[in-house]
Amino acid sequence: MPIKKAKKLAIVTLSALIIGAVFPYVNFAIDKTYQHLKIIVDVLELIKESYVEAIEPQKLVYGAARGMVAELDDYSQFMEPDIYARVKSDTEGEFGGIGIRVDMRDGWLTVVTPLPNTPAFRAEMLPGDRIIKIEGESTRGILIDMAVKKLRGTPGTQVKITIARAPEEKGGEWTTRDITIIRELIKTENLRYEMLDGKIGYIKLIEFTGHVTENFSKAMEELKGKGMETLVIDLRYNPGGLLSAAVDVSKFFLSSNKMIVYTKGRKAENYQEFKASASAPFDSLPLVILVNRYSASASEIVAGAMQDNKRAVIIGERTFGKASVQSMIPLSDKSALRLTIAKYYTPNGKSIQHDAKNETGGITPDITVKVPVETEKKLLQQGEELYYPGKEEKAGKPAGKTADPKKDAVLPPKRLDAVIIKEADEKKEEGVRDEVLERAVELLHAREVLGNLRPGK
Repeated sequence: MPIKKAKKLAIVTLSALIIGAVFPYVNFAIDKTYQHLKIIVDVLELIKESYVEAIEPQKLVYGAARGMVAELDDYSQFMEPDIYARVKSDTEGEFGGIGIRVDMRDGWLTVVTPLPNTPAFRAEMLPGDRIIKIEGESTRGILIDMAVKKLRGTPGTQVKITIARAPEEKGGEWTTRDITIIRELIKTENLRYEMLDGKIGYIKLIEFTGHVTENFSKAMEELKGKGMETLVIDLRYNPGGLLSAAVDVSKFFLSSNKMIVYTKGRKAENYQEFKASASAPFDSLPLVILVNRYSASASEIVAGAMQDNKRAVIIGERTFGKASVQSMIPLSDKSALRLTIAKYYTPNGKSIQHDAKNETGGITPDITVKVPVETEKKLLQQGEELYYPGKEEKAGKPAGKTADPKKDAVLPPKRLDAVIIKEADEKKEEGVRDEVLERAVELLHAREVLGNLRPGK
């Protein structure tokens, strides 16, 4: 062996010995990794050699990858090349579908909210319903992108789904039903707004999509022009959307470079802060925010930012608890890994992400108001009629059928405050009270009264 080559080998060997002596845990970690990989390789070889039928090795590798990722959380996913290609190419703005926002919860495709004036809404699908089958195939552990693609299709075509609904009381049995829905062209909206009683503005943020900041700004200016002195932002059933939109909406109310949200993961580069600007157009406007157990993601970022900065009172139920950051990582064979790399934290450092084991996560409201499922259903229907009156025939009631005034009557479509004024509700047996919104209005009225008190005079 040449002397020069021998010296190089000696140096490499000595370096390895030094690293092994100084950092023994490095070798240990490498050994443990190879031990784990050896089990996978052994299983792969045993199946190839002994299984009753020949199996394509790549199919086994993909199955192993899916199994590993399934151990992480509901949002990390392994995507085979064809699935990844379809996900990347999904750029539709309008689409044929049934009109729901869905997410994964406990391994099942779960309805976050049916969109107003859509087939899913008229089929009486409710937040929390599980879609357990699409066209007879189970959705257990399905990639959410693939579930959405199965539900979408050409307007006028049918899709058969099976719904499972949780029992009203703990310990009860889930109920299931099969429904066939005709797809329609779905055009999404991101907010609605109205003036309520007593100079109270009301904005219902449906989701944080592309133009929500622009639309929110217009709504605020219009409400201000109508005499708005206080504001209610309704985030109930809002499944979230864009982080940038949540930050931008928060900037309307937070100033002085206050923290809105930050992300943190195992790697230093995954730490990122999102702060308010030096000034805000509505930084002193009295504000109440409504949430429920289906308010998720971007909704929780806004609610958490307002709560921790003592900028708003939060009323309703503890929120969904979805606050994980995913990164799409392409792999060598054009497959991809969607991996959770960080979590969102409120300004005070609370993790928003739901932790079932420790029963933590989500945003806990300042004032808790729980609403029964049956009441939620009626409130959703009332909200539909307030904005889209006269949909009886499209909702499935035959033309010419005599209406039952007790069953079919709805609140007048002209004023939202009809839902929240107690006296009006008591006169309308067919209406149900929105106790959460009512509590918000009472709180803002109380603030106004207390603000006008002049002790000692």
